[in-house]
Amino acid sequence: MGRSPLQIKVAPRDQKEIEELLSSGVQQVRVVLRALALLHLAEGFSAPQISSMVHLTDQAVRNLARRYQNGGLEAALYEKRRPGAASVLDVSQKQRIIAMVCSDPPEGRARWTVRLVAQEAVKRKLVPRVGRETIRILLQDHDLKPWREKNVVHRRTG
Repeated sequence: MGRSPLQIKVAPRDQKEIEELLSSGVQQVRVVLRALALLHLAEGFSAPQISSMVHLTDQAVRNLARRYQNGGLEAALYEKRRPGAASVLDVSQKQRIIAMVCSDPPEGRARWTVRLVAQEAVKRKLVPRVGRETIRILLQDHDLKPWREKNVVHRRTG
């Protein structure tokens, strides 16, 4: 016993929009594949037939049909934005770490390294814990290179 065949009616307006999208030039590959699959669905092809023509899986074609039925053309062709990971450091923590990097390095060190900044930030209780990559990205965003002496802003002495 197989799955029931897809019975999708793609509106003529949507078909025209898809054809314009396909002939308009550079598009994301995902969007083009989904658009082609929708056109084939409108012609009455089954999910396995479409998957062999468009190089999508049967399940992807079925999901595409379901998204079109529930949300329309935009929902079928394009993905929702993903939120991404939350920032590890808040603004005040970032400012304190940048201020620490702009000061002199600890006793016995000639300059700051990314590892040293991460260790000192935890040691000075600026942050509860922080990784080297987070520090590296923070320094990169502020265009600081503490391991290169000429790129660091130092306090004036004297």
